[in-house]
Amino acid sequence: MSAHRPQLFYTTQPSPCPYLPGRIERKVMTELTGIDADLLHDRLSRAGFRRSHGIVYAPVCHNCQSCIPIRLPVFEFEPDRTMRRIRRGLADLTVVERPIVATIEQYDLFRAYQEQRHIDGDMALMGLDDYQAMIETSPIETSIFEFRAREGRLVCVSLVDMLSDGLSAVYTFYCVDDLQRSYGTASILWLIEETARRGKPYLYLGYWVPGSAKMGYKSRFRPAEILKSGQWQRLAIQED
Repeated sequence: MSAHRPQLFYTTQPSPCPYLPGRIERKVMTELTGIDADLLHDRLSRAGFRRSHGIVYAPVCHNCQSCIPIRLPVFEFEPDRTMRRIRRGLADLTVVERPIVATIEQYDLFRAYQEQRHIDGDMALMGLDDYQAMIETSPIETSIFEFRAREGRLVCVSLVDMLSDGLSAVYTFYCVDDLQRSYGTASILWLIEETARRGKPYLYLGYWVPGSAKMGYKSRFRPAEILKSGQWQRLAIQED
């Protein structure tokens, strides 16, 4: 936090929850600005906040605590049988880290993903300029990881923030034409390995939402830690 001015937090107006039908969401947010933006982002990430463009936010919904911050201790990760099969499939993928510069190729994959998986969501309405802003507007250290098939075709993109204690998966989209490849799971498995290669202990996956088809899958990665009552604690199997 800056010693010269207070950090200002704002609360959004109520809006429909994108994860659970019939629920209303509100968020608390603040800007990531100044020379201490990385430090602020670090501290707020450990407190359960997420980044979008130049702001960080956390849910503050009335009578609802379904959005639970989740992270993976990568050095303890144990893939299940299905994940081991998917991880073997990574052998024919090439992954390249790139600076945060949006491309038409990425946007075409993004559009196809939205149309097939999230056609009723707000992101389905994003044009090229909106996509470029999502990718390129980051005041902290951020990278894009491009996953390509053997023939060079772009099949998955992960936008990832760099933290002092790990990596934070901001947004991932991928080709859904080949359901057997499970590129979404494959990208998380690769990011787990990349986090460990960098000597960082945690991969932050955002919010786990039990009961949500979009956000419930994250608890399949074990072991996992969730933030409850201000403390990170191991996710118990019976909590799934």
